[in-house]
Amino acid sequence: MRSLPLPLTLTARLSPVVVLAAAGWALSSGPSTAPQAAENEKPPQKTESRSSSEPSATQAAKTYPAAPAPCTALAEKTIKSLVPGAKTAGKEIPSTDTELRRTCSWNALEGYEYRWLDVSFEVLESDEAAERSYESRLKDKSGGGTVPGLGDVAYSVVNLATEDKQETREGVVVARASNALVIVTYNGSDFESKKAPGTDEINKGAIKAAKEAMAALEDGRG
Repeated sequence: MRSLPLPLTLTARLSPVVVLAAAGWALSSGPSTAPQAAENEKPPQKTESRSSSEPSATQAAKTYPAAPAPCTALAEKTIKSLVPGAKTAGKEIPSTDTELRRTCSWNALEGYEYRWLDVSFEVLESDEAAERSYESRLKDKSGGGTVPGLGDVAYSVVNLATEDKQETREGVVVARASNALVIVTYNGSDFESKKAPGTDEINKGAIKAAKEAMAALEDGRG
């Protein structure tokens, strides 16, 4: 294995930080007082309404209550295939809320070939919230297409970036199942030829990882 300087776009990824925040709310109402004149009459009953601070039916019946452990989501042979030379244990990225979002990364430079793989799970409060998050992630994507048979809906896209004449090809797969998202990022470079691996290699690798991650999510279903 040779030690080579990495492009700025790859070097910047060596210390990703995931910051998530959750907000809560509460509603209160004052007591009602019956008029003095109607003392002997039975006061009309109020129709009680559900406070927004109480869990909704959707929240109470979340399909996926928490994010599974991401570093055990993929088979060791898959990691060895997609990221040659990487430690199969991976490295979990710190998160402010591990029930909401968890991410594991693998990366390695073997010879002149560099590969990076991220697998993330994001668990939302409802199917609707997960759908909004899914749609928002696709707004900045161009090209690519749907991935049939992966969750309720899935999309993959592959892009090529060049910096200092060094090519890097990156594939991203976003998949939604009920109230949860699976997000996979897979990229690679060849520091000898300055070329990136082919689109097909990166796209198939990202989809393979996404399918295994989705299976891990479903196995840990609450």
